[in-house]
Amino acid sequence: MVKIAVCGAAGRMGGRIIAAIKESEGVELSGALERPGHPMVGQDAGYNAGLGAIGVTISDDLNAVVQGCDVLIDFTAPKVSLKNLEVCALYKKSIVIGSTGFTPEERALAAELAREIPVIIAPNMSVGVNVCFKVLADVAKILGDDFDVEIVEAHHRLKKDSPSGTAVRMGEVVANALGRDYNKVANYHREGICGERTHDEIGMQTVRGGDIVGEHTVYFIGMGERIELTHRAHTRDMFSRGSVRAAKWVVTAKPGVWDMQDVLGLR
Repeated sequence: MVKIAVCGAAGRMGGRIIAAIKESEGVELSGALERPGHPMVGQDAGYNAGLGAIGVTISDDLNAVVQGCDVLIDFTAPKVSLKNLEVCALYKKSIVIGSTGFTPEERALAAELAREIPVIIAPNMSVGVNVCFKVLADVAKILGDDFDVEIVEAHHRLKKDSPSGTAVRMGEVVANALGRDYNKVANYHREGICGERTHDEIGMQTVRGGDIVGEHTVYFIGMGERIELTHRAHTRDMFSRGSVRAAKWVVTAKPGVWDMQDVLGLR
């Protein structure tokens, strides 16, 4: 049995991950973590997941939770994830990180810490989205430079980072397939007399509102035709199930930074 601990256990994703662990074979919930002072610290982790009492208490002791697990699943925020990664490296425990919005410097720090332990960092744990990553690279290579690329993503009103990590990864995948530097060609803003679209740019537009779980559309727009590749998330359960699948995979991986493409064998 793979012992999994969940960070952010009282949050929306934390509850769905705990439910996914209870539904999955070969894994068990060994710990549940929340920030000090959270009102649910000391309560049974099953209540937030809609499971009733399951015998695992939500703790604010990071070191104790990490020591008691094989792998920590973290869907929090970059700074929190990096702190958790440091502790996992200290105790030689694996970690699955679904946080988004990492800066290049934070990614570099994560890669340094991953020299000690296997780490999965993925902006999206969905199997469907990761298949989209694979397909996008193939489509971009086939179409080449004759099609303009635009990406539109939509999420709930509470999402803090923009554009989404998934949208950025989609842009990176397309840019790499076309031999472009994403950081140089991504265009996040158009307003007023902004001039004609450049040949190489990849447009990135963001929608925020209501309770949208997540929608991403990549447009390949040519003269007289266009291709649209869309992924829509109906619930957060696909992310939680993907994270559990990643946790089962990462405990036998070599040290380093991995992602869902590795977990699914799509690399």
